[in-house]
Amino acid sequence: MQTKSSIRPLAVTAMLSAVGCVLMMLDFPLPMLIPSFVKMDVSELPALLASFSLGPVYGVTVCLVKNILAALFHGSTGGIGEVCNFLIGAVFTGVAGALYKHRKNRRNAVAASLVGAAAMALVSVPVNYFISYPVYAAMFGGIDAILAAYQELRPGTDGLLECLLVFNMPFTFVKGLIDAALCFLIYKPLSPILHGRR
Repeated sequence: MQTKSSIRPLAVTAMLSAVGCVLMMLDFPLPMLIPSFVKMDVSELPALLASFSLGPVYGVTVCLVKNILAALFHGSTGGIGEVCNFLIGAVFTGVAGALYKHRKNRRNAVAASLVGAAAMALVSVPVNYFISYPVYAAMFGGIDAILAAYQELRPGTDGLLECLLVFNMPFTFVKGLIDAALCFLIYKPLSPILHGRR
């Protein structure tokens, strides 16, 4: 019985990681809101489910495994996109899961999700500024080409930091809110699977 109870979280984590990888591949651009190389996906949804049902360590693990899988099967950025996605997603799911762990009710789940989404949005700025965008600039024609894409949406945008604060940070926050909203919609129906109840 103890062996089954120890295997179940690992099996659920593996399943959610695979789903997260698939969702990561189903990303899509929103060119009217943000340059098309920044894409929307809901791949943190399975990790948030893991954080709330199993604990924050499992949520962060789902983020890690789904990015490893994505890099192996779909990597188009030399792995840097997956590294940054992991860092940002781990903050979201880790913070939300840690806050929810101390008081497991719907109200605290909402609050934890909001704080996690805000933390993810804030962390996205230094992660993109110091890691992803310098690498992308080296790979895809320089920082001026990246800035030009933002300036098409908002003429007068000056500098990478302003781009990240005006566009990427709100976009990332909304992305977290969408993941959280979907989590609340499907958590209860999936609860028997996540918690091993029949």
